[in-house]
Amino acid sequence: MTSLTLYAKLETLSPELKSEANDFIDFLIEKNKKKNKESKVPKFGELKGKIKISSDFDAPIDDFKEYM
Repeated sequence: MTSLTLYAKLETLSPELKSEANDFIDFLIEKNKKKNKESKVPKFGELKGKIKISSDFDAPIDDFKEYM
């Protein structure tokens, strides 16, 4: 279906239906944006430099001394 065909059909609608069609098109655009965000596949190394581990990461935690 071409844009011209859609435009021709849209021109035959009443102003109320044109408004409803406009709202539906906005809904479809937002739905497509959300779908594109969800389908993003993470790439290897994308978070490099954003995650830091402290030097004492493996050190025992003081709160758990009584259990050890």
